[in-house]
Amino acid sequence: MSVRRCTRAACPAAAVATLTYVYADQTAVIGPLATAAEPHTYDLCVEHAQRLSVPQGWNVIRLAIDTATSEPSRDDLLALADAVREAGRPRPEAEPPGPPGLRSVPPRD
Repeated sequence: MSVRRCTRAACPAAAVATLTYVYADQTAVIGPLATAAEPHTYDLCVEHAQRLSVPQGWNVIRLAIDTATSEPSRDDLLALADAVREAGRPRPEAEPPGPPGLRSVPPRD
């Protein structure tokens, strides 16, 4: 598994937190590293996560970040395995619209 790096320019450190901006609420949220890199989020190292500043009038929500855990936990891996199994299951065929047990019949000419 490759290590995600801090997205700050020229920072070679490993990312431990993910930063997300909620523009509508003028809020920046820093939390644990997201399980996958997402568009419009920023992965940060410990130093950059701690030193983050936001524009005047904005709020910062800092969620607990576990800097000691860089590898996924057993629970993370089990959850991932469950999600992969669920995604691989065949999906039931879609029911036609309408009440159950009834089907539409084309009109006769």
